[in-house]
Amino acid sequence: MEVETAEFGRAEEREQSHRVICQLTDAEARRSVRQFSCRKPQEEKLPYAFYVLDHELAVELGSYLQKKVSVEKVVTIVYQPQAVFRIRPVTRCSSTIAGHTEAVLSVAFSPDGRHLASGSGDTTVRMWDLNTQTPLFTCKGHKNWVLCIAWSPDGKHLVSGSKAGELICWDPQTGKSLGNPLMIMSQGHKKWITGISWEPVHLSAPCRRFVSASKDGDARIWDVALKKCIICLTGHTLAITCVKWGGDGFIYTGSQDCTIKIWETTQGKLIRELKGHGHWVNSLALSTEYVLRTGAFDHTGKQYSSSEEMKQVALERYNRMRGGAPVRLVSGSDDFTMFLWEPAASKHPKNRMTGHQQHVNHVYFSLDGQWIASASFDKSVKLWNGVTESFVAAFRGHVGPVYQIRWSADSRLLLSGSKDTTLKVWDIGTQKLKQDLPGHADEVFAVDWSPDGEKVASGGKDKVLKLWMG
Repeated sequence: MEVETAEFGRAEEREQSHRVICQLTDAEARRSVRQFSCRKPQEEKLPYAFYVLDHELAVELGSYLQKKVSVEKVVTIVYQPQAVFRIRPVTRCSSTIAGHTEAVLSVAFSPDGRHLASGSGDTTVRMWDLNTQTPLFTCKGHKNWVLCIAWSPDGKHLVSGSKAGELICWDPQTGKSLGNPLMIMSQGHKKWITGISWEPVHLSAPCRRFVSASKDGDARIWDVALKKCIICLTGHTLAITCVKWGGDGFIYTGSQDCTIKIWETTQGKLIRELKGHGHWVNSLALSTEYVLRTGAFDHTGKQYSSSEEMKQVALERYNRMRGGAPVRLVSGSDDFTMFLWEPAASKHPKNRMTGHQQHVNHVYFSLDGQWIASASFDKSVKLWNGVTESFVAAFRGHVGPVYQIRWSADSRLLLSGSKDTTLKVWDIGTQKLKQDLPGHADEVFAVDWSPDGEKVASGGKDKVLKLWMG
């Protein structure tokens, strides 16, 4: 989650760890908080949020300490830098776009937020004009349902995967397949495609390689310039359900065989296997996933003239996001649980997160890496601390299974789409429902929040694509 940019404070603050936990007596806290509670000009004020027991303070920290904390009491204060911009919650449907003749199964904004694509059960991929909110291209070539789509982090390519095991790479500028006439990469997968993930642009620019996962139990690395599969990753004994290409250069695959495997990408060797789940692994999410998806693009909308410049900026954003901490991986399973891993450090999970009453369908790190959200067939969305792994809150309001979740680019809002035909926006600060978005006539299968934070797209069983704005 599968998103969604969180740029923080001043440069020296960016090099610090993501969260600083201070245990202070009341008197010490009052003295040390002055630097944060004093008034500064708006352009100089650092955007910080303060948390006590994982609840964000709605008042200034100084006021809270004066009213709530006794002289002898020890209080744990957690403060963290926030995004320097704020996303407005989506509140209305700006457009209902017809065109697909079967259910919309996947939607995705491009890394710069300027383009939108959708895949459908009608075997087509459609690209949409976000300015006029009308169809731009109808991409034909698949022989079966288009189950998943993925943009390259440089925005130059879109790959779609179908139930027939086909993969097609499209040019978003023309709507034609790469290497027109039609080029279908179907040499290999024997069953349908379950996931697609591109090599991060800070590792290779322009983007050429992506990995696909399939129900046949294999993952395959493809080169769009060579138009063929270059490496086959074999080892899972059952279907692969999800795949991620990490910023460290490794590929992570989750499977119905209950394991997560980590692969290197030069020869396709298995380097680590993560075990712990008692049932199918349904979803994987990396703590750096958002900067991997958006590459060099951020909320400013800056465009780049060369691949080398894009690669350098993407590397700087990735290093800043990661800081000195190891990359974290979260997995969600049919065993109703989630595991948090640090794959580079250990093959054993850091923590087991329990609480869901049915299958965990989707997991997603917030874009600043501070929170984990999980969606379940138990009709709830749960919020977890992404650093301490502790449970924070349960968001209840859906009356059907929750299929997908997405974060806003400032990590302050969370979007969920459900079988109950609604989308809901949750406020992380207040831990309450911010906006209820009815409008679809049937189940909502796919949602995405644009990287610039201005739009939400959703699609589902009613065959229409809806755009939502603030």
